[in-house]
Amino acid sequence: MIRLRLAATGGAAALLALAATAIAADRPYAPPRLSFGQPDLGENWSNVSMTPESRPPSLGTRAVYTTQEAQAIERASAKALEAANQKTDPNAPPPTAGGDRPPPGTRPEFALAGGNVGGYNSFWLDPGNAIMRVRGEPRTSILTTPDGRVPPTLPGTHPRSEWAGGMGSFDNPENRFLGERCIMGFGRNAGPPMLANGFYNNDYQFIQTPDAVAIIVEMNHDVRYIRLNAQHRTDGYRPWMGDSIGHWEGDTLVVETDHIPQAQAYHGAWETLKVTERFTRTAPDRLLYQFSIEDPSLWAQPWGGEYEFSPLKGQVYEYACHEGNYALRNMLAGARAEEARAKAKP
Repeated sequence: MIRLRLAATGGAAALLALAATAIAADRPYAPPRLSFGQPDLGENWSNVSMTPESRPPSLGTRAVYTTQEAQAIERASAKALEAANQKTDPNAPPPTAGGDRPPPGTRPEFALAGGNVGGYNSFWLDPGNAIMRVRGEPRTSILTTPDGRVPPTLPGTHPRSEWAGGMGSFDNPENRFLGERCIMGFGRNAGPPMLANGFYNNDYQFIQTPDAVAIIVEMNHDVRYIRLNAQHRTDGYRPWMGDSIGHWEGDTLVVETDHIPQAQAYHGAWETLKVTERFTRTAPDRLLYQFSIEDPSLWAQPWGGEYEFSPLKGQVYEYACHEGNYALRNMLAGARAEEARAKAKP
Protein backbone atom coordinates (compact mmCIF):
# COMPACT_ATOMS: atom_id res chain seq x y z
CA MET A 1 0.00 0.00 0.00
CA ILE A 2 2.73 2.45 0.96
CA ARG A 3 4.78 1.69 -2.15
CA LEU A 4 1.75 2.17 -4.42
CA ARG A 5 0.88 5.48 -2.80
CA LEU A 6 4.46 6.77 -3.14
CA ALA A 7 4.64 5.69 -6.75
CA ALA A 8 1.46 7.57 -7.52
CA THR A 9 2.86 10.89 -6.32
CA GLY A 10 5.05 13.17 -8.39
CA GLY A 11 7.75 13.27 -5.65
CA ALA A 12 8.16 9.51 -5.22
CA ALA A 13 11.94 9.54 -5.75
CA ALA A 14 12.42 12.39 -3.28
CA LEU A 15 10.21 10.72 -0.66
CA LEU A 16 12.02 7.42 -1.04
CA ALA A 17 15.38 9.15 -0.68
CA LEU A 18 14.14 10.97 2.44
CA ALA A 19 12.91 7.70 3.96
CA ALA A 20 16.23 6.00 3.22
CA THR A 21 18.10 8.87 4.87
CA ALA A 22 15.92 8.62 8.00
CA ILE A 23 16.47 4.88 8.23
CA ALA A 24 20.23 5.31 7.81
CA ALA A 25 20.28 7.97 10.54
CA ASP A 26 18.65 5.55 13.00
CA ARG A 27 20.97 2.69 12.14
CA PRO A 28 24.20 2.50 14.22
CA TYR A 29 27.35 3.28 12.30
CA ALA A 30 29.24 0.17 11.17
CA PRO A 31 32.96 1.02 11.13
CA PRO A 32 35.23 -0.54 8.51
CA ARG A 33 37.13 -3.67 9.51
CA LEU A 34 40.85 -4.24 9.48
CA SER A 35 42.35 -7.24 7.69
CA PHE A 36 42.41 -9.21 10.99
CA GLY A 37 38.75 -8.48 11.77
CA GLN A 38 38.88 -5.69 14.36
CA PRO A 39 36.80 -2.53 13.89
CA ASP A 40 39.02 0.21 12.51
CA LEU A 41 39.26 2.96 15.15
CA GLY A 42 40.87 5.30 12.65
CA GLU A 43 44.38 6.70 12.79
CA ASN A 44 44.94 10.40 13.59
CA TRP A 45 42.62 12.15 16.05
CA SER A 46 42.42 15.26 18.25
CA ASN A 47 40.46 15.88 21.47
CA VAL A 48 40.99 19.65 21.51
CA SER A 49 37.91 21.64 22.51
CA MET A 50 36.75 24.59 24.58
CA THR A 51 34.69 22.39 26.89
CA PRO A 52 36.33 22.08 30.32
CA GLU A 53 36.66 18.88 32.31
CA SER A 54 34.48 20.29 35.13
CA ARG A 55 31.35 22.37 34.57
CA PRO A 56 31.35 25.99 35.78
CA PRO A 57 29.29 26.07 39.01
CA SER A 58 27.04 28.79 37.58
CA LEU A 59 25.61 26.26 35.09
CA GLY A 60 24.38 23.91 37.82
CA THR A 61 22.93 20.74 36.31
CA ARG A 62 22.83 22.04 32.74
CA ALA A 63 24.73 19.44 30.73
CA VAL A 64 24.10 21.02 27.32
CA TYR A 65 24.32 24.55 25.90
CA THR A 66 21.68 25.79 23.51
CA THR A 67 22.87 26.08 19.92
CA GLN A 68 22.77 29.87 20.22
CA GLU A 69 24.82 29.87 23.44
CA ALA A 70 27.48 27.59 21.96
CA GLN A 71 27.77 29.70 18.82
CA ALA A 72 28.09 32.90 20.86
CA ILE A 73 30.88 31.40 22.98
CA GLU A 74 32.71 30.20 19.89
CA ARG A 75 32.43 33.58 18.16
CA ALA A 76 33.77 35.39 21.24
CA SER A 77 36.68 32.95 21.50
CA ALA A 78 37.55 33.32 17.82
CA LYS A 79 37.56 37.11 18.20
CA ALA A 80 39.81 36.93 21.28
CA LEU A 81 42.24 34.55 19.59
CA GLU A 82 42.40 36.78 16.52
CA ALA A 83 43.29 39.74 18.72
CA ALA A 84 45.91 37.66 20.55
CA ASN A 85 47.51 36.65 17.26
CA GLN A 86 48.57 40.10 16.16
CA LYS A 87 52.15 40.52 15.04
CA THR A 88 54.61 40.79 17.90
CA ASP A 89 56.09 44.25 18.42
CA PRO A 90 59.87 43.82 17.98
CA ASN A 91 60.44 46.88 20.18
CA ALA A 92 58.29 45.63 23.06
CA PRO A 93 60.07 45.69 26.43
CA PRO A 94 61.07 42.43 28.10
CA PRO A 95 58.56 40.82 30.49
CA THR A 96 58.61 41.80 34.10
CA ALA A 97 60.29 39.60 36.69
CA GLY A 98 58.27 36.43 37.03
CA GLY A 99 56.44 37.03 33.74
CA ASP A 100 53.68 39.39 32.74
CA ARG A 101 50.33 38.59 34.30
CA PRO A 102 47.60 37.76 31.79
CA PRO A 103 44.87 40.38 31.38
CA PRO A 104 41.42 39.97 32.95
CA GLY A 105 39.22 37.56 31.04
CA THR A 106 42.08 35.28 30.04
CA ARG A 107 40.99 31.65 29.69
CA PRO A 108 41.52 29.84 33.03
CA GLU A 109 44.06 27.34 31.67
CA PHE A 110 46.21 30.21 30.37
CA ALA A 111 45.91 32.17 33.62
CA LEU A 112 46.93 29.06 35.53
CA ALA A 113 50.29 29.12 33.74
CA GLY A 114 51.04 32.39 35.53
CA GLY A 115 52.11 34.47 32.54
CA ASN A 116 51.73 35.12 28.85
CA VAL A 117 52.10 31.56 27.62
CA GLY A 118 52.84 30.65 24.04
CA GLY A 119 56.00 32.72 23.68
CA TYR A 120 54.77 35.38 21.26
CA ASN A 121 51.16 35.10 20.17
CA SER A 122 48.33 32.61 19.78
CA PHE A 123 49.76 31.22 16.54
CA TRP A 124 51.86 28.91 18.70
CA LEU A 125 48.87 27.57 20.64
CA ASP A 126 45.97 25.27 19.83
CA PRO A 127 43.49 25.73 22.72
CA GLY A 128 40.44 24.74 20.70
CA ASN A 129 37.87 26.99 19.05
CA ALA A 130 34.70 24.91 19.36
CA ILE A 131 32.48 23.60 22.15
CA MET A 132 32.69 19.81 22.42
CA ARG A 133 29.74 18.10 20.76
CA VAL A 134 28.70 14.61 21.85
CA ARG A 135 26.00 13.05 19.70
CA GLY A 136 25.51 16.54 18.31
CA GLU A 137 24.93 18.14 21.73
CA PRO A 138 27.21 21.07 22.77
CA ARG A 139 28.36 19.95 26.20
CA THR A 140 29.10 22.20 29.20
CA SER A 141 31.61 19.73 30.70
CA ILE A 142 33.48 16.54 29.96
CA LEU A 143 32.35 15.00 33.26
CA THR A 144 28.85 13.52 33.16
CA THR A 145 28.02 13.66 36.88
CA PRO A 146 24.77 15.54 37.67
CA ASP A 147 26.62 18.82 38.31
CA GLY A 148 29.44 18.08 35.89
CA ARG A 149 32.01 18.11 38.69
CA VAL A 150 34.06 15.59 40.66
CA PRO A 151 31.86 14.03 43.35
CA PRO A 152 32.68 14.66 47.02
CA THR A 153 34.79 11.95 48.60
CA LEU A 154 33.62 9.69 51.39
CA PRO A 155 33.53 11.24 54.90
CA GLY A 156 36.89 11.11 56.63
CA THR A 157 38.94 10.60 53.46
CA HIS A 158 41.85 12.86 52.57
CA PRO A 159 42.83 12.43 48.91
CA ARG A 160 46.41 13.32 48.04
CA SER A 161 47.34 14.38 44.54
CA GLU A 162 50.65 14.44 42.67
CA TRP A 163 51.00 18.14 43.58
CA ALA A 164 51.36 17.50 47.31
CA GLY A 165 54.72 18.57 48.70
CA GLY A 166 56.39 19.61 45.45
CA MET A 167 55.05 22.99 44.44
CA GLY A 168 57.73 25.19 45.96
CA SER A 169 60.62 22.75 46.28
CA PHE A 170 63.65 23.05 44.01
CA ASP A 171 65.91 20.81 46.10
CA ASN A 172 66.29 18.15 43.40
CA PRO A 173 64.74 17.11 40.07
CA GLU A 174 62.56 14.43 41.69
CA ASN A 175 60.65 17.14 43.57
CA ARG A 176 59.46 18.75 40.34
CA PHE A 177 56.44 17.71 38.30
CA LEU A 178 56.61 15.09 35.58
CA GLY A 179 55.69 17.68 32.94
CA GLU A 180 58.57 19.96 33.95
CA ARG A 181 60.91 16.98 33.82
CA CYS A 182 59.63 16.03 30.33
CA ILE A 183 58.75 12.54 31.55
CA MET A 184 54.99 12.88 30.97
CA GLY A 185 52.89 15.55 29.36
CA PHE A 186 51.00 18.00 31.54
CA GLY A 187 47.22 17.96 31.53
CA ARG A 188 46.68 14.16 31.43
CA ASN A 189 46.84 13.85 27.65
CA ALA A 190 47.98 10.23 27.96
CA GLY A 191 45.92 9.55 31.08
CA PRO A 192 44.06 7.51 31.85
CA PRO A 193 41.63 9.19 31.61
CA MET A 194 42.85 10.96 28.46
CA LEU A 195 42.09 14.70 28.65
CA ALA A 196 43.11 17.70 26.56
CA ASN A 197 45.55 20.12 28.20
CA GLY A 198 44.00 23.36 26.94
CA PHE A 199 47.20 24.63 25.30
CA TYR A 200 48.43 22.60 22.32
CA ASN A 201 49.45 19.17 20.96
CA ASN A 202 46.20 17.40 21.86
CA ASP A 203 46.88 14.92 19.08
CA TYR A 204 46.88 11.13 18.90
CA GLN A 205 47.71 8.31 16.51
CA PHE A 206 46.05 4.90 16.96
CA ILE A 207 47.90 1.77 15.84
CA GLN A 208 46.10 -1.59 16.01
CA THR A 209 47.43 -5.14 15.85
CA PRO A 210 45.69 -8.45 16.61
CA ASP A 211 47.24 -8.51 20.10
CA ALA A 212 47.60 -4.86 21.13
CA VAL A 213 46.55 -1.27 20.55
CA ALA A 214 49.15 1.50 20.81
CA ILE A 215 48.14 5.15 21.18
CA ILE A 216 50.88 7.64 20.33
CA VAL A 217 50.34 10.85 22.31
CA GLU A 218 52.01 13.95 20.88
CA MET A 219 52.11 15.56 24.32
CA ASN A 220 54.67 14.49 25.62
CA HIS A 221 55.89 11.80 23.16
CA ASP A 222 54.10 9.17 25.30
CA VAL A 223 52.86 5.83 24.00
CA ARG A 224 50.00 4.00 25.70
CA TYR A 225 50.37 0.27 25.14
CA ILE A 226 47.16 -1.73 25.63
CA ARG A 227 47.48 -5.52 25.72
CA LEU A 228 44.41 -7.27 24.33
CA ASN A 229 42.75 -10.28 25.97
CA ALA A 230 45.41 -10.27 28.71
CA GLN A 231 45.56 -10.28 32.50
CA HIS A 232 46.70 -7.46 34.77
CA ARG A 233 50.21 -7.67 36.15
CA THR A 234 50.46 -9.13 39.65
CA ASP A 235 53.61 -7.40 40.88
CA GLY A 236 53.77 -4.01 42.57
CA TYR A 237 55.29 -2.19 39.60
CA ARG A 238 53.34 0.90 38.51
CA PRO A 239 54.13 2.18 35.00
CA TRP A 240 53.67 5.91 34.34
CA MET A 241 50.36 5.28 32.54
CA GLY A 242 49.33 2.32 34.66
CA ASP A 243 48.75 -1.23 33.42
CA SER A 244 46.18 -1.28 30.61
CA ILE A 245 44.46 -4.37 29.23
CA GLY A 246 41.69 -4.36 26.64
CA HIS A 247 39.08 -6.41 24.86
CA TRP A 248 36.43 -5.86 22.20
CA GLU A 249 32.73 -5.71 22.99
CA GLY A 250 31.16 -5.59 19.54
CA ASP A 251 32.53 -2.46 17.86
CA THR A 252 33.77 -0.95 21.15
CA LEU A 253 37.30 -1.27 22.52
CA VAL A 254 37.06 -1.56 26.32
CA VAL A 255 40.25 -0.74 28.25
CA GLU A 256 40.75 -1.32 31.98
CA THR A 257 43.71 0.31 33.74
CA ASP A 258 45.04 -0.12 37.28
CA HIS A 259 48.54 0.01 38.87
CA ILE A 260 48.53 3.80 38.41
CA PRO A 261 51.47 5.54 40.17
CA GLN A 262 51.00 8.26 42.77
CA ALA A 263 52.70 10.78 40.49
CA GLN A 264 49.77 10.27 38.08
CA ALA A 265 47.02 10.50 40.71
CA TYR A 266 43.66 11.63 39.36
CA HIS A 267 41.85 13.95 41.78
CA GLY A 268 43.71 12.26 44.62
CA ALA A 269 43.02 8.65 43.55
CA TRP A 270 45.78 6.26 42.52
CA GLU A 271 46.49 3.31 44.82
CA THR A 272 43.13 1.56 44.37
CA LEU A 273 42.02 3.52 41.30
CA LYS A 274 40.60 1.68 38.30
CA VAL A 275 39.82 3.53 35.08
CA THR A 276 37.63 1.88 32.45
CA GLU A 277 37.62 3.47 28.99
CA ARG A 278 35.47 2.77 25.94
CA PHE A 279 36.48 3.74 22.38
CA THR A 280 33.70 3.52 19.76
CA ARG A 281 33.87 4.74 16.16
CA THR A 282 30.45 6.34 15.71
CA ALA A 283 31.02 7.98 12.31
CA PRO A 284 33.82 8.33 9.76
CA ASP A 285 34.82 11.57 11.49
CA ARG A 286 33.89 10.85 15.14
CA LEU A 287 35.40 8.60 17.82
CA LEU A 288 33.37 8.44 21.04
CA TYR A 289 35.50 8.24 24.20
CA GLN A 290 33.90 7.35 27.55
CA PHE A 291 35.59 6.75 30.89
CA SER A 292 34.52 5.50 34.30
CA ILE A 293 36.36 6.18 37.58
CA GLU A 294 36.25 3.66 40.42
CA ASP A 295 38.04 3.98 43.74
CA PRO A 296 36.06 2.54 46.67
CA SER A 297 38.50 4.13 49.12
CA LEU A 298 37.36 7.62 48.02
CA TRP A 299 33.95 7.42 46.30
CA ALA A 300 30.86 5.35 47.03
CA GLN A 301 29.86 5.09 43.36
CA PRO A 302 31.69 5.09 40.02
CA TRP A 303 31.56 8.31 38.01
CA GLY A 304 33.08 9.52 34.77
CA GLY A 305 32.77 11.47 31.57
CA GLU A 306 32.74 11.41 27.80
CA TYR A 307 33.70 13.36 24.69
CA GLU A 308 34.26 12.76 20.99
CA PHE A 309 37.58 12.82 19.18
CA SER A 310 37.58 14.71 15.88
CA PRO A 311 39.88 14.10 12.90
CA LEU A 312 43.37 15.57 13.19
CA LYS A 313 44.12 17.88 10.28
CA GLY A 314 47.63 16.64 9.68
CA GLN A 315 49.74 14.13 11.54
CA VAL A 316 51.37 13.62 14.93
CA TYR A 317 54.84 15.16 15.09
CA GLU A 318 57.71 14.55 17.46
CA TYR A 319 57.53 16.53 20.67
CA ALA A 320 61.17 17.33 21.37
CA CYS A 321 61.08 17.62 25.15
CA HIS A 322 63.57 15.42 26.98
CA GLU A 323 64.31 14.56 30.59
CA GLY A 324 66.98 16.83 32.04
CA ASN A 325 66.30 19.66 29.55
CA TYR A 326 67.85 23.11 29.96
CA ALA A 327 64.78 24.64 31.57
CA LEU A 328 64.84 22.23 34.51
CA ARG A 329 68.60 22.54 34.92
CA ASN A 330 68.35 26.34 34.93
CA MET A 331 65.51 26.33 37.49
CA LEU A 332 67.61 24.25 39.88
CA ALA A 333 70.67 26.41 39.22
CA GLY A 334 68.63 29.51 40.02
CA ALA A 335 67.54 27.98 43.32
CA ARG A 336 71.18 27.21 44.23
CA ALA A 337 72.14 30.79 43.37
CA GLU A 338 69.39 32.13 45.65
CA GLU A 339 70.57 29.86 48.46
CA ALA A 340 74.15 31.04 48.06
CA ARG A 341 73.03 34.66 48.08
CA ALA A 342 71.02 34.09 51.26
CA LYS A 343 74.01 32.49 53.01
CA ALA A 344 76.26 35.39 52.04
CA LYS A 345 74.06 37.92 53.80
CA PRO A 346 75.24 38.93 57.29
